[in-house]
Amino acid sequence: MTTAVLKAKNIQAKSVTIDAQGKVLGRLAVEVAKLLSGKDNVLNANNLVAGDKVTIINAKNVVVTGNKKATKIYHSHSGYPQGEHEETLGSLLARKPEEVIRKAVRGMLPNNKLRDDRMKRLAVFAGDSNAE
Repeated sequence: MTTAVLKAKNIQAKSVTIDAQGKVLGRLAVEVAKLLSGKDNVLNANNLVAGDKVTIINAKNVVVTGNKKATKIYHSHSGYPQGEHEETLGSLLARKPEEVIRKAVRGMLPNNKLRDDRMKRLAVFAGDSNAE
């Protein structure tokens, strides 16, 4: 008896569109991370990018529970002295709602060499389509 091994040339990625209208940010991120990593596919391979291509629309209408809009802080550093920047979830959601979802999904994916390739399969739009 032989074991079937999934090859990169045999992967056929589906395209999935998700409407973020009224969905909770964390629950949406878990759903998208499962699709990107291929956990829902029968032919799953941890060493390949075997997930689906995911498009998220209406990112500006995502819901955040509790008091996270005021208390959750995103940190970044430019590399220069005194180059630390902080921004709350509420201000980032108002300025770049796509980035909020992208950061949440990135945090849900495993920290390995395939994460960047999986993130390339994610497209996030603030409005109804890619025109906005």
